[in-house]
Amino acid sequence: MIKPYLMFNRECDEAFKWYQKAFNGEIIAIQKYGDMPPNPDFPVAESEKKLVLHAELKLTETGYIMGSDYQQELQGADKVCISVELNSEEHAMNAWNVLKDGGTVHNELQPTFFAKLHGSVKDKFGVTWMFTVS
Repeated sequence: MIKPYLMFNRECDEAFKWYQKAFNGEIIAIQKYGDMPPNPDFPVAESEKKLVLHAELKLTETGYIMGSDYQQELQGADKVCISVELNSEEHAMNAWNVLKDGGTVHNELQPTFFAKLHGSVKDKFGVTWMFTVS
């Protein structure tokens, strides 16, 4: 499944409520950074615990958007990425290896507390891809 993933500068919660109102949509999920299990490799400052780690909003019968607050200032095209949800680790690794060639890895494709694999990469054309294997 492929869904647009919107990255925000500390305003994801406000934006998703606005989009929910605009489309009479349904918020499917919303997790905050403070909901994550503690991880010394990914410390979360007290001031960031209320920021959105992940949100999903159903806009139409088959249309969804997802989003989160990024921990760095984002501009223009960096605010949108393509989220690819796959069932096969092999399929994800194959696509990942092609897209990272000549690109920039933002987060390595690796196991996380919420998925078998998760990572993001900006390809050589400037498109950011976010992979999740459930």
